[in-house]
Amino acid sequence: MADLSLPLPSMDAMKAARPSLEARAAGVATRQQAEEVARDFERMFIAEMLQPMFAGLETDGPFGGGSAEEAFRPMLIDHYAQSVAAGGGIGVADAVLKEILKLQGLE
Repeated sequence: MADLSLPLPSMDAMKAARPSLEARAAGVATRQQAEEVARDFERMFIAEMLQPMFAGLETDGPFGGGSAEEAFRPMLIDHYAQSVAAGGGIGVADAVLKEILKLQGLE
């Protein structure tokens, strides 16, 4: 039987391919920009955590399902995440902000 396993990339290759936090936060010059980046990260994180909750929902009936719902659902989940983040979030933004400020020397 043929070997179908794929070679795993080395750790050095994985590190080189993934941009570091320093590189992603390099454009941040003020505390206000850092806060905005941290809030956006938290919103995206919450949306990713909410996505599996909606993956298994069955939609049926005359007004459910279809391609329109498939297109609308990610926007709805993103709106839910934005609402959660605007209401205080889950604390991820605070941790990210602290690290960005430390990396940029803005503390």
